[in-house]
Amino acid sequence: MKTLAGAARYFILFAVVGAMLAAITVLVYGFLEALQLVWLTVEEGVVTRKGAKVLVLEFIEIIDLFLLGTVFFVISIGLYELFIDTDIPVPAWLQIKTLDDLKTKLIGVVIVVLAVLFLGQIMSWDGETDLLGYGAAIALVIAALAYFLGSKTGK
Repeated sequence: MKTLAGAARYFILFAVVGAMLAAITVLVYGFLEALQLVWLTVEEGVVTRKGAKVLVLEFIEIIDLFLLGTVFFVISIGLYELFIDTDIPVPAWLQIKTLDDLKTKLIGVVIVVLAVLFLGQIMSWDGETDLLGYGAAIALVIAALAYFLGSKTGK
């Protein structure tokens, strides 16, 4: 029974491969979107002030894709480190020894993604949408996540 239970951890490879495929897909898609946006900008020539605002918003949305791809990547590497092999060559900041380490890294990236989402809303604000409620909701989520991180680390 011990051997079977120990071997069952390899089922996590489904999650590892799935998260890595998601990361690769989102990162490649973001890269292709960035290339297309640069190509269209160069093709159009002069960018007006209003056009520059739209351009910046498009790039912020692309950065959001890269951040989401990073989340999937961190999940994939973290699960692999936790369940399969702890000796893979990763930067020190990506070394994950416990499930709490993985949660901490993910929460940090999620906070950045939420901030980028809010920035995107600000950049595309039409003057009528209620940004205060949206911003307050994001701020509450970020505060809750920060509290969770602080209570876990004892800081």
